[in-house]
Amino acid sequence: MSDSPPRSSNSPQSEPAPGSERRGADRIEVMWSVDCETDDTFLYASITNISEMGIFVSTRDPLELGAQVRLRFAPPASTEAFVLRGHVQWINPVRLLSENRNPGMGILFHGLTADDRERIVELIRTIAYVRDSAN
Repeated sequence: MSDSPPRSSNSPQSEPAPGSERRGADRIEVMWSVDCETDDTFLYASITNISEMGIFVSTRDPLELGAQVRLRFAPPASTEAFVLRGHVQWINPVRLLSENRNPGMGILFHGLTADDRERIVELIRTIAYVRDSAN
């Protein structure tokens, strides 16, 4: 038995183990611009997937694990940008001399208002519906 405390599922992680699945919500593939801002850093990057719990930000320069971020993004045809808070939950770093085609960071939303969560869920449902209808 270990003397260390159990690890919280919300504690920051490095890259997920291959084949593991820790997501609590389905993700939808997207390609949207996002501004990620900390107290001392501004990063302009791309969201490559979203769920009601968070986003994956594709970048070769991820923020530090646990970094608190302010996010601003506006999906196409959206009338109002999302301005949300989150933290870097895990990092998929650039690996020299290997084929890491998806470097970036997973950001877990926190402090969402009921309205923000409802907007995100509705957006995800709409995208999923439109894509299912197209197939």
